[in-house]
Amino acid sequence: MNSEITGVILTFIITLVIAFPLGKYISKVFQGERTITDFLNPVERFIYRICGIDPHKEMNWKQHMAALLSINLVWLVYAFFVLLFQSHLPLNPDGNPDMTPDLAFNTAISFLVNCNLQHYSGESGLTYFSQLFVITFLQFVSAATGVAAVAVLFRAFAEKTTERLGNFFVFFTRTITRILLPLSVVMAIILVFNGTPASFDGKDSIVTMQGDSVQVSRGPAAGMIAIKHLGTNGGGWFGANSAHPLENPNYFTNTVEIVAQVILPMALIFAFGFFIRRRKLGYVIFGVMTAGMLTFMIPNLISEISGNPLLGHLGLKDITAMEGKEVRIGVPASAYWQVMTTIISTGSVNSMHDSSMPMSGTMQLLGMMTNCFYGGKGVGLLNYFIFLIIAVFISGLMVGRTPEFMGRKVEAREMKIAAIIALFHPFLILVGTALSAYFAAHHPQIAWSVQPSAWFNNPSNHGFSEMLYEFTSSSANNGSGFEGLADNNIFWNISTGVIMILGRFIPIIGPVAIAGILAKKKYIPESAGTLQTDTATFGIMTYAVIMIIAALAFFPALTLGPIAEYFQSY
Repeated sequence: MNSEITGVILTFIITLVIAFPLGKYISKVFQGERTITDFLNPVERFIYRICGIDPHKEMNWKQHMAALLSINLVWLVYAFFVLLFQSHLPLNPDGNPDMTPDLAFNTAISFLVNCNLQHYSGESGLTYFSQLFVITFLQFVSAATGVAAVAVLFRAFAEKTTERLGNFFVFFTRTITRILLPLSVVMAIILVFNGTPASFDGKDSIVTMQGDSVQVSRGPAAGMIAIKHLGTNGGGWFGANSAHPLENPNYFTNTVEIVAQVILPMALIFAFGFFIRRRKLGYVIFGVMTAGMLTFMIPNLISEISGNPLLGHLGLKDITAMEGKEVRIGVPASAYWQVMTTIISTGSVNSMHDSSMPMSGTMQLLGMMTNCFYGGKGVGLLNYFIFLIIAVFISGLMVGRTPEFMGRKVEAREMKIAAIIALFHPFLILVGTALSAYFAAHHPQIAWSVQPSAWFNNPSNHGFSEMLYEFTSSSANNGSGFEGLADNNIFWNISTGVIMILGRFIPIIGPVAIAGILAKKKYIPESAGTLQTDTATFGIMTYAVIMIIAALAFFPALTLGPIAEYFQSY
């Protein structure tokens, strides 16, 4: 067990060692400085030419958001119709059927918004064509969308007073060509050499050690699995996701995949400090996010390693919580993955979260409820920025100073936007959970295609946790789930689809709007009376604001679900 915990610590250290220089590289890419990938300049100029893009045109924040939303609308319509008619398209060796309209609606939105919530099983619900030209395509562009949005934040605070915030399409294109594609190629090669399939052949017949004949799905999976992690997407080629032995063959690939999930969210923090030439602020943000991660990680590890107390009541001692986990990966590496995949909104799984101990489930939910510790590609930093602005405002009032952030006054308009965004996330989750709980409790036999009474494999508090987790995952654009919930029906497909699209774009528009508004304001040079935002004291204040606003808002709901289940176990 000690060696397994050492493996977890080394995994984090490796991630940090890669993320720091990667952050410096990302900063140079967005500043237009010379990098080792400048040989891609002709490729990018060709893309701009055929798409009619002027890469030298500067945009304000409203033009950035107009470009972002319009191009995402095009991708949504495209994805929906391909999934609706996928059986009539090529690359379908296993003869998989079309998706139903409600499932296509949910899936198209899910991958568009970087959530990758899967109400289908990958190997049977999609064809190779839709896996590649819808799912994998959206995993690249959704990740690049988030990074392009946070690049606006970079530009807003790199200058003293400006409305010139770069070009969305340049940020977007460079994210794919200079960052995501090169890293995905390297990772896909590693996966292929460790046993992940990269073939266009259909199912293969094998005979198991028990003598059973089974059909094993395969396909060109390695490339998709690479971007699913590097882009903090999370959707699996196979239904079992990274718990599947072909998607995650061994402990080495497990380490590669969990490092891949975290390096870019972590690198973007350092890139922010490099870009605005305030490294200390980047280090403070990294420290707060790491403290938040450890707040959830340590209880989760202890809970999983300690095992199920109900087994202890039966006289079984020294048994860790192995239910739903893969022996080749082990408990500590699974527990580490559980927290990292929920705090950074990847949502991929190497164990079944529905089998987690109640305290572990609480930590995973809190990771998605706070939704700003490292966070998803670009969006994690945008979410953190909202709480940073609130912390600046509160701190300024507490010490009797005008709230300022990096030389700009934080006034009522910015605070109203920040407050709305901070409250919008719990609103989506709690309203969705309340509606589903109402139907399950008061109309269990309602004449729907799947009655609410048939939603749950688990009754009582754990059933409530499954509903709470589903809406939390949807709003946080995470995509993982407590899979005891029967979610492939019209109610869950439509409700989570609506929440996913609202939970993605409103929290992007809000922070970018604040950054754009602040960037236009008159720059005020720092003085002895300026509130310092790059100190440990202010970092502690920001951590407290996040925990009070983002975490405590969900405490009543958590007491009805995993916390109640925890006390029932003792």
